[in-house]
Amino acid sequence: MDKQLLQTAYSPEDFRQNGHQLIDLLAEHLDKSLNKSSSKVINWENPSEEYKFWNNFLFNGKPSDLNNEIIKRSIHLHHPHYMGHQISPVAPITGLTSLLNAILNNGMGIYEMGMAPTAMERVVVEQLCKEIGYGKKSDGFLTSGGTLANLTALLSARKNRTGNDVWENGTSNKLAIMVSEEAHYCIDRAARIMGLGEKGIIKIAVDEGFALKTELLEQSYKKTIHEGYEVIAIVGSAPSTATGIYDDLETIGDFAFEKGIWFHIDAAHGGGAIFSSKYKSLLKGMKKADSIVIDGHKMMMMPSITTALLFKEGRDSHNTFRQKADYLLQDSKEEDWYNLAKRTFECTKYMMSLHWYTLLKIYSKSIFDEFVTTLYDLGQEFGELLENDPLFEIAVKPMSNIICFRLINKDKDLLSLNKINSTVRQKLLEEGEFYIVQTKIKDIVYLRATIMNPFTTEEHFKKLLDNIKRKAFPLLNL
Repeated sequence: MDKQLLQTAYSPEDFRQNGHQLIDLLAEHLDKSLNKSSSKVINWENPSEEYKFWNNFLFNGKPSDLNNEIIKRSIHLHHPHYMGHQISPVAPITGLTSLLNAILNNGMGIYEMGMAPTAMERVVVEQLCKEIGYGKKSDGFLTSGGTLANLTALLSARKNRTGNDVWENGTSNKLAIMVSEEAHYCIDRAARIMGLGEKGIIKIAVDEGFALKTELLEQSYKKTIHEGYEVIAIVGSAPSTATGIYDDLETIGDFAFEKGIWFHIDAAHGGGAIFSSKYKSLLKGMKKADSIVIDGHKMMMMPSITTALLFKEGRDSHNTFRQKADYLLQDSKEEDWYNLAKRTFECTKYMMSLHWYTLLKIYSKSIFDEFVTTLYDLGQEFGELLENDPLFEIAVKPMSNIICFRLINKDKDLLSLNKINSTVRQKLLEEGEFYIVQTKIKDIVYLRATIMNPFTTEEHFKKLLDNIKRKAFPLLNL
């Protein structure tokens, strides 16, 4: 068989040439985005038209135009006007570690398929546990995203707290977890995947500041037990995704200890604050948690998708999945930290430790302090601007870089204001100069900004608010 195409596809020289061109293109993109010479964050297109473009491009487009079109039609996270979802504008060096991962492609299920990244992962986990305040018995691993990490933590809680080998024997017990009504939807999803059902998800109301009402814990717990459920875990949010508000982790931790239930913290967004000298206190009580989730791709400058799942007792990170595959997993007398497929859902996982380790090595942990502290400071700054503007109302004083706000008018009812805020958001999206999202809290539609770019400034905030007002004036009859 003629292998000409394969030889071309694997050509080191072609790779070198294409790689140099792509790096130059991405460097130019970063320069335009960071310095705001590019006027748009997003070139919005509706789904059907976007599909038509790419379907046509596959057959008619020039290969040399491919990367340009991908960049043009992607959202630009490095632009200071990006204030949308909780995805980090990555440190450019992690683009290079991503390239290293893609070419080496070590699967990491077992040690011999990823020696360097496996050892690097242990170093990273140890550093994270140290920052949390865990002892020497702590452990953990990296996995593919907060959703998977939260599910794994709750499976660990079930294994630890039921006293039954559910993995081998299953269970017919009525199990339940306690969680804030403002917790991320993946907690609800995880509980349902585990078979807990709707009644096994005990949602605790939040206070006026959208933090879990800790004074309701005892009452909810007793009611759940009375109904025949076994409570295996309670989850604290650090912070909740919708509002950016941190729960009272210390009080929740004390309650969990008193009741003998597993305490898990979903710190996917805000766990990076462990490195912030100014904002670490938001996580007070975190070392009481049995498990903690921290996303690298949210507040730690890394590409999607990489998450740390950390355990106060390291043995819990080994006990969740007990399974033997003779060709892959071999029994050992001691806990072999270096065979990661024994501890995670993934058999094959990408070399995500490269991102964490490289950032620590090149810039030290101080880079995370600067990043988180800067963004949380900007959250406070934007919140103050909104509080001082009579056309806007904030849902709650921000604790992080997430701010929920809305246009208000005393002459408009709730339904009208909800529609006006949604319409303005859609107009912003279609225009593309700024990118923010929206959320609904207690039937109220809020505009939601997550400040992810450390080079966003007060001037950008003022320009965003002016833009919103221009779009809102005709709708508010002002």
